[in-house]
Amino acid sequence: MADVRNDQDVLQRVAAAIEARKGADPATSYVSALFAKGDDAVLKKIGEEATETVMAAKDGDKIRITAEIADLWFHCLVLLSRHGLGPADVLAELARREGTSGHREKASR
Repeated sequence: MADVRNDQDVLQRVAAAIEARKGADPATSYVSALFAKGDDAVLKKIGEEATETVMAAKDGDKIRITAEIADLWFHCLVLLSRHGLGPADVLAELARREGTSGHREKASR
């Protein structure tokens, strides 16, 4: 398992790479190709990765669960970028909710 202390900012590094690649040639950049295809392509990938994550979890395959969640998070970072957001926005929302009952937080929406 990776040393999380050395990878604290990995989400930010991946987000920065996504930002750098979104204007690249779609023929040579997966990220750029996703951006070129539009929101539906990004959303479809998130749906696919979420489904693959659920299937891996149902199978109890820890290696696959980790890999599928990494794919899901990556595509979520692409979606965030598409809307001018990044990991810090999600982390701020999680911090806002920290210490709040999940039932209470959900009822407030």
